[in-house]
Amino acid sequence: MGWREYPQNIKVRLITSFFNRAVSSAVMPFMALFFATEKGKVWAGTFLILTVVIGFVVNLIGGYISDRFPRKKVLMTTSCLNAVMFLLMTVSLLPEQNWILLFAFAYIGFTVTSSLGRPAMHAIIMDSTTPENRKEVYTLDYWMINLSMAIGAALGGLLYVSHQIELFVLLTVTSISIPIAYGIWLRDEFTGFLEKTHENVFLDLFQNYKVALKDSAFVKVVIGGTYIFSAEFTLNSYIGIRLAETFESFHIGNFEITGVRMLSMLNIQNMLMVVCFTFLINRVMDRFSKKNALLIGLLLYGIGYVTVTSANAWYVLLLFNVIATMGELIYSPIKEAEKANMIPSDKRGSYSAFANVSFSGADMLARSTIILGAFLVPVMMSVYMGVVIMIGAFFMYSGLFLREKVSEKTVKKEIVAQVVK
Repeated sequence: MGWREYPQNIKVRLITSFFNRAVSSAVMPFMALFFATEKGKVWAGTFLILTVVIGFVVNLIGGYISDRFPRKKVLMTTSCLNAVMFLLMTVSLLPEQNWILLFAFAYIGFTVTSSLGRPAMHAIIMDSTTPENRKEVYTLDYWMINLSMAIGAALGGLLYVSHQIELFVLLTVTSISIPIAYGIWLRDEFTGFLEKTHENVFLDLFQNYKVALKDSAFVKVVIGGTYIFSAEFTLNSYIGIRLAETFESFHIGNFEITGVRMLSMLNIQNMLMVVCFTFLINRVMDRFSKKNALLIGLLLYGIGYVTVTSANAWYVLLLFNVIATMGELIYSPIKEAEKANMIPSDKRGSYSAFANVSFSGADMLARSTIILGAFLVPVMMSVYMGVVIMIGAFFMYSGLFLREKVSEKTVKKEIVAQVVK
């Protein structure tokens, strides 16, 4: 299936997300630095934790809204509000003394509006694909996410310090063009909206997520994702701090590679590998069954991150980071496609929002390794990481694939019961 054969909604979603993520990736990683410089580390830390909590709660509300109302209207409204928030951020940077409170207000507004719209974005891919072409679309989406983030990181590195206002102007212009693109090209094709079952909207929202919580296979996949993603997130928490403290720097000519620069090299290597090898590895792994491919991917991912957690030699870090990234390239598209196949069509927004618990939980697990690392030596942290990834792999594999066997057994029991009667 080539690009021309993709449904129009998929093309619109992939292209708009690419540009939006490329520009926002140039700015968002610097928010902690921006607030710390303007208001101090404690204020910045407290404020950013608050925005994570707000984003998580609003994301759940966004899932409910995207199942109850037309997805196009949800996306048009939230993307227009996004543009307003970026415009306010840009305006707040214009005076010599930045209007920091206006910027903080606009940043919270952006967190709210983007979290409300995100589940509808995820639901559109599921609405517009079939189980047959879903893996291919998720592979392309995964590749474009990493390419856009690599472009964003390069843009931010070049422009953030010396051309901050110009960068925010570019972000504002991009965010204004996105609702225009939705209005022209996005088709509102989905009709099977969720019916309201309770007069009380909060009770209705809770009832909606109760269904997802009762889906034990899906819950297992979410738990598995939480444990597995935490290994990747640990790279920029515990592993980053450990490298900054214990990595023995070396020189390439006059250029010194310190622990912090080593961390940057690992992140750049990860993104470049994803951009260069996603489709090649995907083609090779198509020869294997999905179950075996997922297990191979998780095994490589585990071996890579277990080693990177405690390694200190630059060549060991680079080699096993390659192995971890190859594992990620193998398991990630399979996991996303199979997870999408599990979701009922009228609850795609809610299930997608519930699935985001994986990222919030993984972020918390990764940050807890900073505390744990103060008490355990690096080798013990590698053992801990191995246990975490094994737990994640067990839950993910059993949630995605063992459910088929359970449902088959249930069907057979029912047939036997009917024959006996």
